[in-house]
Amino acid sequence: AIIPKVKGEEDKVGSGLHTLHEEDPTFIYKVDPEIRQTVVSGQGELHLAIIIRRLKDKFGVDVNLIEPRIPFRETIKGVAEDVEFKHKKQSGGRGQYGHVHIKIEPRKRGEGFEFEDAVVGGVVPGKFIPAVERGVTDTLEHGIIAGYRVIDVKVTLFDGSYHDVDS
Repeated sequence: AIIPKVKGEEDKVGSGLHTLHEEDPTFIYKVDPEIRQTVVSGQGELHLAIIIRRLKDKFGVDVNLIEPRIPFRETIKGVAEDVEFKHKKQSGGRGQYGHVHIKIEPRKRGEGFEFEDAVVGGVVPGKFIPAVERGVTDTLEHGIIAGYRVIDVKVTLFDGSYHDVDS
């Protein structure tokens, strides 16, 4: 990964890398949103040293090369049959209310995330299902145990409740 030696010069680094890549397509860079770093690759250490020198000479920006962060992941080993979550918020006027029961189970490595709506009888109206799925995916994005993204799980919504006014 590449970072400027002086805070605030990220834009100069970005425009410099873009120009250098146009001039030399064997040099590749990308901003990795997951690790929030700019990762660079070339044909070897000498190639990267030349890129660093050209950033300084042509664009007036000093940079450091550092090891990229490792994007750790979390997953689960067993099934959680009935995970209950209740959201209640009242601050005068209409409140917010949601109540769900979900089952969480592991999937094979590389199978990714799956969400299943197994609600029967309208205990959670269909118009709220996308919000439940969004809440689950947001939670999985930030992890449960160590703050890393949770992968390869299936979440099944099977029960819950709502409030006519506050949901």
